[in-house]
Amino acid sequence: MKRNILRIGFIILVVSIVSTGFSTRKGVDLSHYYFNEDAICFNVPNEAEVEANSSEEKFQLFLGKTYVGFKEAVGFKESQGRYSIINEFGYMGKYQFGKTTLQMIGIYNTQKFLNDTRLQEEAFDAYTSRNKWILRRDIKRYVGGYVNGVKVTESGILAAAHLAGAGNVKKYLRSGGAIGFQDAFGTSIAYYLKKFSGYDTSRIAPDRRAKVI
Repeated sequence: MKRNILRIGFIILVVSIVSTGFSTRKGVDLSHYYFNEDAICFNVPNEAEVEANSSEEKFQLFLGKTYVGFKEAVGFKESQGRYSIINEFGYMGKYQFGKTTLQMIGIYNTQKFLNDTRLQEEAFDAYTSRNKWILRRDIKRYVGGYVNGVKVTESGILAAAHLAGAGNVKKYLRSGGAIGFQDAFGTSIAYYLKKFSGYDTSRIAPDRRAKVI
């Protein structure tokens, strides 16, 4: 009998403790946990809204004039940053390389190139390093001056070399802008000199034989 009484008492005690644990004490202010509809509702843009609000300046906003900012700005201008794209003239990847240029820096498997984002980034570094070596004297001579009203900077020269080739940039600078160049889409050296002006490309060392592989 005594054992049954103890068992019933224990059960009552447990039920009391559990019930108390789930009850709200008087005097506890929970108002600060309240959220109105504006606080918990937010808008997720659709694809059309994202495209409408996208701009090249966003890359500069977060990356500034760093070398990474330079790369991203060039990549966005060339292909909108798409690694797997091939344009109608056969130029490939984020930075729109031609087969001949890729072979020059040691890349012969174009399919591997298109599927390897790191390889594309390394290709840009290697090609920029080569161009910086080819144009080293012109960089020293013309940076800080103006050609056709456009201030010449090292990053502008290197971007223009990516567009037109180092040889055409030499001709343009040494002729005072008289010998111009436009690619198949009508983009000029002067445009690239201006658009990609003032980035910090000091981390790229001039290297005549720079290769990826």
